[in-house]
Amino acid sequence: MEPGLCRVADASEVARPDGSPLPGRPVNVAYLMSRFPKLTETFVLYEILAVRRQGIQAAVYPLIRERTRVMHSEARRVVEEARFEPLISWRLLRAHAHYLYRSPARYLGALGCLLRSTLGSRRYFLGALGLFPKAVCFARRMENEGVSHVHAHFASHPAAAAFVIHRLTGIPYSFTAHGSDLHRDRHMLREKVAEAEFVVPISEFNRNIILAECGSEYAEKTVVIHCGIDPEFFCPPRHEAAPEERARLRILCTGTLHEVKGQTHLIEACRLLAERGIPFRCQLLGDGPDRSALERQIAGAGLTESVEILGRCTREGVAKRLREVDVCVVPSVPSRDGRREGIPVALMEAAASGLPVVASDLSGIPEAVTDGEHGYLVRPGDAVGIADALERLATDRALRLRMGRAGRERMLREFDLYENARLLAQRFASGVNR
Repeated sequence: MEPGLCRVADASEVARPDGSPLPGRPVNVAYLMSRFPKLTETFVLYEILAVRRQGIQAAVYPLIRERTRVMHSEARRVVEEARFEPLISWRLLRAHAHYLYRSPARYLGALGCLLRSTLGSRRYFLGALGLFPKAVCFARRMENEGVSHVHAHFASHPAAAAFVIHRLTGIPYSFTAHGSDLHRDRHMLREKVAEAEFVVPISEFNRNIILAECGSEYAEKTVVIHCGIDPEFFCPPRHEAAPEERARLRILCTGTLHEVKGQTHLIEACRLLAERGIPFRCQLLGDGPDRSALERQIAGAGLTESVEILGRCTREGVAKRLREVDVCVVPSVPSRDGRREGIPVALMEAAASGLPVVASDLSGIPEAVTDGEHGYLVRPGDAVGIADALERLATDRALRLRMGRAGRERMLREFDLYENARLLAQRFASGVNR
């Protein structure tokens, strides 16, 4: 066996301890994620709701309960029924006692593989120690609730928890690989991929990374399914903007105020637009650790009258803002700690709303935006490139409309939430039937 790679359990080792078969069971999927309900991870919430529309039972098992005062309206009902677990409880202790008594080899083998495969990554090793107790509790609860498949969002801690649950119960699992969860640290990725029923990279870019890391033998079960958006919810405005609004370019940038989102480069581009005499209004929708620094940058550039940070916003608020602007900017960059985006949901929402997009030529973004057709792609961190693209769009309304229509058509073809949920539901069902 190759050094550093945990041995993959065979079918007999991962059969249910009581011998009960998986085939023929109803499709009852458990969704695992790091935090819930997280305002910036709308793609998880709305995928769950869309999968349920396909007739799949989908329960939510968050590793951590996110405490937030701003919540999407649809999330409230899901929060009420989510399987939150405290760090310590009698149910958790009973679950550990159950597996230690009934299946000590599985229990210790899962823990040992989890720790060995994360050695060398302080973040993943400590995360493994933290998630294992709750993963064992989830495993027992999923068995009792008749879960037939586990799907984890993110290739990091949630996929590791799904791996543990599979080792303990034999329930098949899959996971979706997005951005920083794949690009930043790939400890244990090979083990997760090896034992997964299937793997869902959200882009061909991510798929190529997974196969380069884990081997081409996993190509067949590594299938790209884009995160999707609701094309009825995110749609172009029914009425044209007032003449006074059309006199200036209305720019929107949506996302957490964090280095990886690249808002500092958009603000610099806005300074260049002001120098060139281009009338514009730029709004940053979101909040985060970089807010104070960005506010100082806006004030230092003399842009307080034309650039505004609006703070957090619900999905309804985002859709409303998108119908009130002319262009969306997605200036993503690789961060100093190795983070990078996959295909930002903000980009998809903007394109579905009929807007041209100015975005970084990075990761999977070129799979959603073709330069010169749906908007413009610029080098990550290139403020001059962003300013040049915005200037072209500011002076050519017909170009904005043409690019916006083309972008929406692409979203309808490849990024429709319900069509992509149907593809995912088919995978869940086929695995259970096998």
